[in-house]
Amino acid sequence: MKIDSHQHFWNYDPVEYPWIADSMSVLRRDFTPADLKAELSEVGIGGCVAVQARQTLAESHWLCSLAEENEFIRGVVGWADLRSEDADAQLDELNSHPRFVGVRHVVQDEEDDRFIVGEAFMRGVALLEKYELRYDLLIFPRQLPATLEFVKCFPDQPFVLDHIAKPPISSGTLAPWETNIRQLAKYPNVMCKVSGMVTEAEWDRWEVEQFDPYLDVVLDAFGPKRLMYGSDWPVATLAGSYKQVHSLALRLADRLSESEQERFWGQNAVEFYGLPTDS
Repeated sequence: MKIDSHQHFWNYDPVEYPWIADSMSVLRRDFTPADLKAELSEVGIGGCVAVQARQTLAESHWLCSLAEENEFIRGVVGWADLRSEDADAQLDELNSHPRFVGVRHVVQDEEDDRFIVGEAFMRGVALLEKYELRYDLLIFPRQLPATLEFVKCFPDQPFVLDHIAKPPISSGTLAPWETNIRQLAKYPNVMCKVSGMVTEAEWDRWEVEQFDPYLDVVLDAFGPKRLMYGSDWPVATLAGSYKQVHSLALRLADRLSESEQERFWGQNAVEFYGLPTDS
């Protein structure tokens, strides 16, 4: 089964989604499982992982309910307040949902570039192993140095880097992103999602060749066994259609053997998150 390892759902409300700015007006509507299923079917993808877009427990439970109602939503990466003294209880409740597979915090929006190595946050992350939950790393390149420190502290915790850490594709700059990515890839418990790249280019005028240097780096650094496809739908629609995003992933997949392609398009995500593959 092919898996989209990274997408979002929401019922749009300007108060609940303040990050959807005026420049993102195309996102100011509801995005539902039915909407996504049509996109997935068109390119032959059979399942997905729904990822949080709000930092609320209510959204995490709502995403789990969507997964219970829609078989193709194979897993949910939600949010819990990992800095809270109540973090263990929150994780215990969320883990009661059979398709709750991981946690994410929007670290990229934190003003402190060293937020991720804060004592309270790290104490909460340490709880994830108890529940066999994965953690999605959502960061900007400037936060990679602290992330390297963070990952080193959790050698047994499975991590996946979202959106290849959002390098400045619009400018074509590789340094220091490339150096830090290669350092991060040295940790065998870290995987990487080939996702979210189009929104790091100029939304209305990008060329497919712009992405090749970044694809080259992550393929060389992580290798086919630690990369997984993700669309970042519907956020990616700011810069392209689902089929266009999928075509960028094909540029990487075309370099792989048949067995490596199977890993990239689904097997890696299934194994990492422990996703069900039966219908």
